[in-house]
Amino acid sequence: MAAKDQIDGLNFQQRHGKERVRVGRVWRHGKEGPHFFVEWNVSITLLSDCIPAYVHADNSDIVATDTMKNTVYVKAKECSEKVSVEQFAIILAKHFTSFYQQVTTAIIKIVEKPWERVSIDGQPHDHGFKLGSERHTTEVFVKKNGALGVTSGVEGLALLKTTKSGFEGFIRDQNTILPETRERMLATEVSASWRYHFDSLSSVSMDPFTETYLDVKKVLVNTFFGPPKEGVYSPSVQATLYYMAKAVLGRFPDISSIQLKMPNIHFLPVNLSSKDNPVIVKFEDDVYLPTDEPHGSIEASLGRIHSKM
Repeated sequence: MAAKDQIDGLNFQQRHGKERVRVGRVWRHGKEGPHFFVEWNVSITLLSDCIPAYVHADNSDIVATDTMKNTVYVKAKECSEKVSVEQFAIILAKHFTSFYQQVTTAIIKIVEKPWERVSIDGQPHDHGFKLGSERHTTEVFVKKNGALGVTSGVEGLALLKTTKSGFEGFIRDQNTILPETRERMLATEVSASWRYHFDSLSSVSMDPFTETYLDVKKVLVNTFFGPPKEGVYSPSVQATLYYMAKAVLGRFPDISSIQLKMPNIHFLPVNLSSKDNPVIVKFEDDVYLPTDEPHGSIEASLGRIHSKM
């Protein structure tokens, strides 16, 4: 997405913004209550009518990127109550499109660092946090006419199960050495993004995003693993990906589409032998060589009919 114009008989597209604006925000629940903490990495892109800056060296319509950076901190300060990363992105985007006449669209991308509250002796700590693993992401665009698009996601969601996975019936040719199996390790690092059906600022009457993010993540994880005792069989990463995507759409009517990327991170069976000892280590689904390069790359998207992917 970029502002597109014709200049001197040529197509010209431009956009500008500020990348990697890092902000931490603490909210205190009363004098004696628990603290809440987030750390966000914010990227701002503005589509604006500022052609003179490029063709006439006239900067009078430019929103300085330093101003964009400062606006992140100002708006974080103005959020006196805890807000989700999606809601903060909407607040920023709405500000840029409403405050500046020449800005037609604002695109805000934010990655939330996974700080989690610690527990001491089984009790949640009021102001203690530790760094987790997977990251909460969002991308929001707001147009001057109030049109809205919200995409949320998770990155770095590492999942592994030691059984209930196989891979059979694939194409075999002269270059195929991979054996078929109904018993293997399955490991991946899920990147997921889902698009909400909200299409205008007026259609978001509250802040449902944090709860939905946690629930979507739970559905993805539960579908991958299955019940705690018996699990669920995975005939391929492709099939498991589809089950996960379909489960999300079936559970959340506010989500119109979801995209999943699930690399197949390999744990290779270890067999060791020598001339004198043919069985130093015999693989029996127990000893593996972990490796992440090269790995299989599997991704797909699933959306409701008439939804925008």
